[in-house]
Amino acid sequence: MTILMEKPELDFQNHADESKELVLDGGFPVPKSLSGEGFLAPEINSFGNSFRDYNAESERQKSVEEFYKQQHVNQTYDFVQKMREEYSKLNRMEMSIWECCELLNEVVDDSDPDLDEPQIQHLLQSAEAVRKDYPNEDWLHLTALIHDLGKVLLLPKFGGLPQWAVVGDTFPLGCAFDEANIHHKYFKENPDYNNPSYNTKNGIYWDGCGLDNVTISWGHDDYMYLVPKENGTTLPSAGLFIIRYHSLYPLHTEEAYMQFLNDEDKENLKWLRIFNKYDLYSKSKVAVDVEKVKPYYLSLIEKYFPAKLKW
Repeated sequence: MTILMEKPELDFQNHADESKELVLDGGFPVPKSLSGEGFLAPEINSFGNSFRDYNAESERQKSVEEFYKQQHVNQTYDFVQKMREEYSKLNRMEMSIWECCELLNEVVDDSDPDLDEPQIQHLLQSAEAVRKDYPNEDWLHLTALIHDLGKVLLLPKFGGLPQWAVVGDTFPLGCAFDEANIHHKYFKENPDYNNPSYNTKNGIYWDGCGLDNVTISWGHDDYMYLVPKENGTTLPSAGLFIIRYHSLYPLHTEEAYMQFLNDEDKENLKWLRIFNKYDLYSKSKVAVDVEKVKPYYLSLIEKYFPAKLKW
């Protein structure tokens, strides 16, 4: 099966018969590189548990669950509208993409049950894993590098937002909270939960309305979508889609909220499901040599972005 896009095509069929092929959510195989050194997903995370195991008994699990309680209670439709209005001004500072990558050395994601390393390592681990398997899709390498840069919202110079307003799985507001969401029980304390305008399956939306018309919980995904878009990036639409919805796990792993997708969303979702494996399973305690790979990623940044961006 070939995915048709304006950017380079990706032929899945060529890899369908390979033995022990890794298969992504939705049944999309991920090829090994021709050298045999392609990225292989580990079976356990850096804490010795299965990836995204939110029930594993550990101190990390307890803090992650508390995070989701705060997120589910405080993320409301009105809150997201206010955040989008405020941060779409892009008036915090001006800097390059790589300067922002370096800022992430100061960030640790409290919502992640799989890793507690500085975020720049996760960015590089994801990007390098993609690069091994898709050497010709340089836009995808760069997308992997920058997909989490919005986590700078945790830093004081970007407003010092609380973790629940920056990280974690995302979900639509303005419609019923699907049970596919992690720790769904805490939504009962959300002010929107009993709002008759919001608590039906479609809420204020309609079938096929397109994800661009759906209000998604505020966080690093939506912010990092706004930054490239408003600064004139030449990344393809699939790259921006990945950035904006990579934390929307209820949709791309559980197929919740699928009724809102339009045709373009459905095509881009195929790329997001490819990316998801590298985002999730590349997390490791093995650090990437930053200085060794930096020249390559600087060349991609120059290709797809202006030298300085407004943030």
